[in-house]
Amino acid sequence: MLLKGNYNEQFFSLSNLAFKLLDSMNTHSQQQYTPSTVIDRYVSTAPSPQNALDIFQGEWSSILPEPYTTLRAGTAAPLFNDERILWLADQIGGFVNKTILELGPLEAGHTYMLEKMGASEITAIESNTRSFLKCLIIKELLKLKRAQFFCGDFREFLRQQDASVKFQICVASGVLYHMKNPAELIALLAHHCSDYLFIWTHYYDADVILNNPGLSARFSGSTENEHEGFRHTLYRQEYQTALEWNGFCGGNAPTSAWLTRDDIMKCLEHFGFKIQAISFDQPNHPGGPALAFVARRL
Repeated sequence: MLLKGNYNEQFFSLSNLAFKLLDSMNTHSQQQYTPSTVIDRYVSTAPSPQNALDIFQGEWSSILPEPYTTLRAGTAAPLFNDERILWLADQIGGFVNKTILELGPLEAGHTYMLEKMGASEITAIESNTRSFLKCLIIKELLKLKRAQFFCGDFREFLRQQDASVKFQICVASGVLYHMKNPAELIALLAHHCSDYLFIWTHYYDADVILNNPGLSARFSGSTENEHEGFRHTLYRQEYQTALEWNGFCGGNAPTSAWLTRDDIMKCLEHFGFKIQAISFDQPNHPGGPALAFVARRL
């Protein structure tokens, strides 16, 4: 697929990106390196998967698949064997020979599943530079062949593409609620999704959030908004202390905006999608009310 933009050039500067990130790990931005700290970047043991994973020690979220379950990585999220992706496959007849756009692959767990289940081409876009490099580690470790990872903002990617660039399936798991303007993302996806859109997201429910002190403390008011004729309410969410973790996997600003469940559904309809199925509806999810859905492009 021919993509518009300087996406091939990123690989020529990948080494520079890697070195800049490694230089900044666990150090103050103004700290000067001494010879001993520079040497500390080197690995003195034989090559191993664990050496690569330990570049981001303490920052992984995902539990790795077999035969790597004994390696030290994440312990919280089974993203390499995610029931949501299995459910998506059941709803749309699988991924065999499908072209897929994946937004925010995080640690390539869903990417791995999509390729393993037969996708012909996966374009995965990640703007968090640390997450991008973690995806490359997983790509090498699990020998992914039909996935390409691009470092950049997927909104800018979608804005730059010609209308002729289409993906049969768009996977936007865990990204909508990190947007400052979530309706714009749905509108952009409508231009480039030819068949199915999958979204897993948190949503705003006043009855749940305002009665949960841990959640309500993160919200600070609402504003009315309009995007391409769609009027809706945005609820300001603040990341607060979550920004202090190197493994932070939220949006690229200190705040984001959540939509209500009803506004999400109306937004999809406004921009030409029809809900086909809803599942994983968890009003009491610890991170806030959440659900997953598959929408078909009309």
